[in-house]
Amino acid sequence: MKASLFSFAALLLISPSLLFAEGEVVFTEDFENGIDNWQVLDPETWKVSEKDGNHTFEILERGSAYKPPFRSPWHVALVKDVEVGDFDLTMRVRSTLDTGLHRDCCIYFGYQNPQQFYYAHLGAKPDETSGQILIVNNAARNRMTRNETPVPWDDKWHTVKVERRVEAGTIKVYFDDMETPIMEHTDTTFGKGLVGIGSFDDLDEFDDIKLVVPSAE
Repeated sequence: MKASLFSFAALLLISPSLLFAEGEVVFTEDFENGIDNWQVLDPETWKVSEKDGNHTFEILERGSAYKPPFRSPWHVALVKDVEVGDFDLTMRVRSTLDTGLHRDCCIYFGYQNPQQFYYAHLGAKPDETSGQILIVNNAARNRMTRNETPVPWDDKWHTVKVERRVEAGTIKVYFDDMETPIMEHTDTTFGKGLVGIGSFDDLDEFDDIKLVVPSAE
């Protein structure tokens, strides 16, 4: 999104912590200058879109030519060359196709390689592989949480945040409410790694991504 007083004020209304998180901002992205900072595993299914002078990055097809080595999401776009341990990752995301209970988006982190990573699956209806924090570790994805809270997708923009602390192993995922996580878990399998965005097999639009490494306490 292009910088403006309106967008600045809008973010403040969402939560001041989105703009003034304590720590170092190591990456931001509004897609106004393309996607050179991204490694997209199937670029044919993604596109930089322009609407009313604002650019976003969106998934345009549910299917994908990318075939992961183990059962895991098909749509993966990773931030290049930025590995983080502790981090706060915030973004705006919009679901662009109503697929009912299967509507989802994914946030990747601790990404080591296509066989080893974490992801938060924000699925409309939680089950064993939807609406959970999952791990891929040389096997098909496996849920680590037992979340039962649905994600209230609609056609509007929403704010998502993932918070990770490696030493403690804590993972917290927020949806619109930046004070209370929609799900959380503790795991120390993976440490520092890449982060990214995408979906399992749904259509989403992303904008205003910010990656912060918190200050040492």
